[in-house]
Amino acid sequence: MTEWDLKRKGNEESLYYSELVFEDDFSAEGFGERWSHYKSESEIQDGVLIGKTIDINDHAGVEAIRCEGRQDMEVSVKFKFAGPEAERFNVWFDDKDFKGAHAGHVTSISIWSTGGNIQDAKTGNMENSIYEMKKSPAGFDEATKELLKTKAANLEVDFEKKKDEWYELLIRTKGPLVTVFIDGDEVGSLESEGNAHPTKSQVSLTTNISNVHYDEDKETE
Repeated sequence: MTEWDLKRKGNEESLYYSELVFEDDFSAEGFGERWSHYKSESEIQDGVLIGKTIDINDHAGVEAIRCEGRQDMEVSVKFKFAGPEAERFNVWFDDKDFKGAHAGHVTSISIWSTGGNIQDAKTGNMENSIYEMKKSPAGFDEATKELLKTKAANLEVDFEKKKDEWYELLIRTKGPLVTVFIDGDEVGSLESEGNAHPTKSQVSLTTNISNVHYDEDKETE
C-alpha cells in the first residue's frame, strides 16, 4: 500500500471508487500495450514518464488509456514541472464514440505553474457549434461568452516557486460534479451537466510543451 493509499484509507468518498481500472508506475523499460500516443515524443526514463510534444503549434503530445465506458471515475497521477518548457498539462476525459463535441471531449482539467481550471468540454468549449464559433473570425457572441462562464471553474494552485517538486493530482468525477485535489487538499470543483456523460472511455495526458514528468498513474471506478 502506497503512502497515498494510506492517506485515503477510511475515506468514505474514496471507497466509492473501489475497482482498479488501470495503473502504471512506469518501472518498465517502455510503454505498456494499453497506452496510445498522438503527436507525442514522450518517453519513459528512470521510472518516470517524460511528456514531450513534437510541435506545439500543431497539437500537444497525448498519452491515452482506453477503458470500458463509465460515468464516475477517480484518476490520480504525480507530476512535476521539470524545466523551462514545462508550461502546462491537461487530463482529459473523453468518449471517442461521442460525436457531439470535438474529438469526443467530455471534461478537461488543466494545470499550469500558476493556476489551473476544470472545464465541461461536452456542453462548453468543445461542443461542436461552440468549437466552430471559436475558430471563426467573429469569435463568440455575447450569449456564448456568458454560457462558457458557467462551464469552467478555476483551481487555486501555484507551483511557480517550486516547479521542480513532485505533487499529487487527484480528480474525482461523480455525476455532474468534478472535484480536484492537490496533495490531498481540495483546490476546486465544477458542477455542470456535461461532466455526467455516462460513457467516459478514454483518459489522457497532454503535455505543453515538454518536460512535464508523470509518475504513479492510477484510474479507479
